[in-house]
Amino acid sequence: MEKPQILRLGSMTSTQDVARELPIGSVVVADHQTAGRGRLSHRWEAPPGTALLVSFVLRPDPHLSLAVGVAAAEACGKDVRLKWPNDLLLSGRKVGGILIESSASKAICGIGINLTWAPDGAARLDESRDQLLDRLRPAVEHWASAPATQVIARWRDLSDTIGKKVRIEVGDRVVEGTASDIDATGSLVVDGVHVSAGSLTILSG
Repeated sequence: MEKPQILRLGSMTSTQDVARELPIGSVVVADHQTAGRGRLSHRWEAPPGTALLVSFVLRPDPHLSLAVGVAAAEACGKDVRLKWPNDLLLSGRKVGGILIESSASKAICGIGINLTWAPDGAARLDESRDQLLDRLRPAVEHWASAPATQVIARWRDLSDTIGKKVRIEVGDRVVEGTASDIDATGSLVVDGVHVSAGSLTILSG
């Protein structure tokens, strides 16, 4: 069995690309990504050295996006909340995001968190990258192996989405209403409709 690796690299296309070739338990950290990715083909951009850019190689699990979100929010501190499906918010503004790319054998969990720089309209954590990573690694390990019921309960505690009026775009379909909960699969419940994925906008809260 291959031994997990901890890689700290300078500039690369994406930590996801490097992590994909590594065994479960590995971690890849970069100073800069030239082709960082977010969800739905969005780009993730940050000047060199201004963000925590890290990918964890984990065992596949249907609740991994929620679990890694909980881990990242806890590592960032008590003021950071979760926006469904995978954004980290600080004072209502995006401070980070999560991207899960899964295969049958492994899941590559990318996390990007603004530290000393943020795009217009976004937030930054003003935190040491190494200190944040030292908190994040055990948090990811804990929550990635926690029972689904615990993950979902903790996600609800940290949610900035539940209780708010939202609009979700899923391809050509739009679901609009009040987000009341997430179900056992991690889908968002909006006026009784269960939505498993999509681009969410908070309308009011």
